[in-house]
Amino acid sequence: MLAKRVIPCLDVDRGRVVKGTNFVNLRDAGDPVQVAARYEAEGADELVFLDITASHEGRNIMLDVVRRVSETVFMPFTVGGGIRNLDDVTRLIQAGAEKVSINSAAVRTPELITETARKFGSCATVVNIDPKRIVKDGRELWEVHISGGRIGTGLEAVAWAKEVERLGAGEIVLTCMDADGTKNGYDLEITAAVSSAVSIPVVASGGAGKPEHLADAILIGKADAALAASIFHFGEFTIHETKELMRSRGVPVRMK
Repeated sequence: MLAKRVIPCLDVDRGRVVKGTNFVNLRDAGDPVQVAARYEAEGADELVFLDITASHEGRNIMLDVVRRVSETVFMPFTVGGGIRNLDDVTRLIQAGAEKVSINSAAVRTPELITETARKFGSCATVVNIDPKRIVKDGRELWEVHISGGRIGTGLEAVAWAKEVERLGAGEIVLTCMDADGTKNGYDLEITAAVSSAVSIPVVASGGAGKPEHLADAILIGKADAALAASIFHFGEFTIHETKELMRSRGVPVRMK
């Protein structure tokens, strides 16, 4: 088994790192540059930076913050939020992002996935999928949401995951809205369903409350990486402690 990644996520709102529950009730968690530097020192494998209100507010992502973070860390750095077209993608790459994460625009203009992959490669093309459990016609399904989880799309998450892979995405970040911020663990059912349906890496996101949850995402959810925010932001666990626990469970990780 290849080494699995532990990825802290910076949800950024108006230049500050925040964290909420089920995408609402946001709490301040610090300056993104300082938080990013701490995670690199602790041994994070990658970093994800999401401007969580850019799409909803119809504004550009804060390139100055992206640039300052990219100048501070040397680990791979994925940026998303407010991406509408290939010009936005290009500006983010030029500002220092190694990968871009497309969510709302991927649903509205799926050809952007292909355009990004053609220009920058599939390895730089990440699609973030935010599913929520709903009941439709008497059956439960996972509906993809956009605009920071505010708008349902009618798309089913597993089918959409297959489609974004076909369009050229090289990785999926799967943020389960029902579990996000709850600290009760990832939605392992949908994580396993999506991971089994595609051949590209899937990053489990939403719900981590302790290191065991990250191990479960790999061992049960079949994810290639686990993303977490609040357990790291508020000092409950360090990256090193988390990796130690994961390693004790048999998950191969890179120790700093």
